[in-house]
Amino acid sequence: MYSTPTLLINKSKVERNINRMLEKVKRSSVIFRPHFKTHQSAEIGEIFRQKGVDQITVSSVSMARYFADHGWEDITIAFPVNLQEVDKIDMLSGKVNLNLLVDSIFSTKQLARSLTNKAGIFIEIDNGYHRSGLLPEQIPEIDEIIHLAENSKMLDFKGFLTHAGNTYSAKGKQEILSIMDDAASTLTELKEKYIDRFPLIITSYGDTPSCSIADDLSAFDEIKPGNFVYYDVMQYHIGSCQLDDIAVVVACPVVSVYPERNEIIIYGGAVHLSKEFIAADNDFKLFGYVVNLTEDGWSEPIPGTYVSSISQEHGIVKISETFITKFKPGNMLGVLPIHSCLTADLLRENYIII
Repeated sequence: MYSTPTLLINKSKVERNINRMLEKVKRSSVIFRPHFKTHQSAEIGEIFRQKGVDQITVSSVSMARYFADHGWEDITIAFPVNLQEVDKIDMLSGKVNLNLLVDSIFSTKQLARSLTNKAGIFIEIDNGYHRSGLLPEQIPEIDEIIHLAENSKMLDFKGFLTHAGNTYSAKGKQEILSIMDDAASTLTELKEKYIDRFPLIITSYGDTPSCSIADDLSAFDEIKPGNFVYYDVMQYHIGSCQLDDIAVVVACPVVSVYPERNEIIIYGGAVHLSKEFIAADNDFKLFGYVVNLTEDGWSEPIPGTYVSSISQEHGIVKISETFITKFKPGNMLGVLPIHSCLTADLLRENYIII
């Protein structure tokens, strides 16, 4: 058994999720550059490699270095370039084909002045998420960035990239698909504006909800979803997956049982599960579904049982009178995470592939 909170990764579900996305990629004839920030694991990365994937996306310089050290040679860092790490970026771009993300004239100028090894740059476009990126109508800024790249020996303009994170707050599949269509229209219009000068530029797009729900992704040149490899409770509620597609669970020891209030305390809190929650059903806060662990994985969620509150190390599980009598301190429970990216990051050093 597991003495501390441990991430259990179901390899067969991981492979099934990857295969499903690969089939869609093949049908749509798009480049597949999956985002590895969800799993951050060389072992899971190897599953992708064995299926023919050779281009990846990451979210930090340190993550790029980690995967470069494990043999990945074509990497996009899908995070606005951090000028404090220019020296590390330059060293890495001398070893692998590295693409960077820019959304300002200033950062582009600094890169052009500082790099001694060539790197690709994507211009990040804000298509309504309003996290980072230039708005599509900021053509003067886009023109200047492209001009800087065109006149630099160290910068290679690769095209336009967007992350449709606003699909995570969409209400229903049609709104998700509408966000994707808007992004496709925006990126395509920008690409057509510059394609005569740069015949090889591409549009790069990615988020798990739309890439999972849409049947056809051919409006883009490249997709880069990441969460689909594990999925989670949030994706289930969005409609991106079925419960059986969730490929990770956190094994948590039961430490206390309180029948008088129908609650169980587990060793599994914010430092293991994250503080992410969703408002489910009657608007209560849901920090994770609770399952029984089995010899080959885990069960369906226990009816009426969920993580209702967390602190640093504690998790409070609400459970019905019917089921609370089945548990004692020292037993184990599993928690399906709300956001697998954060949970996997927190448990990077404590996981088992089953």
